[in-house]
Amino acid sequence: MKYPKTTRKYCPSCRTHQVHNVSVYKRGKERTLNHGRRRLERKKRGYGSFPKEIFHKNAKINRKTTPVLECTECGKKQYAKSYRVKRLELQEV
Repeated sequence: MKYPKTTRKYCPSCRTHQVHNVSVYKRGKERTLNHGRRRLERKKRGYGSFPKEIFHKNAKINRKTTPVLECTECGKKQYAKSYRVKRLELQEV
């Protein structure tokens, strides 16, 4: 899917329509000491195979990609509507 690199959207911080720069949301690095990771490591310790069932009947082949809009005036970021596409391509308009 083709998506513009810049777009005019409503900025809730400025309370007007402004030009926004668009980028694709990327998940940050997971912390190794958060509670869910510690729980899974404790469950896996001393065990022959993976303790939780691995789901094999995957119905969806695409992930939802979320565009991130950054206001050029105030610099605040907000999320746009996410799309379930194979590839989100940013292009100049």
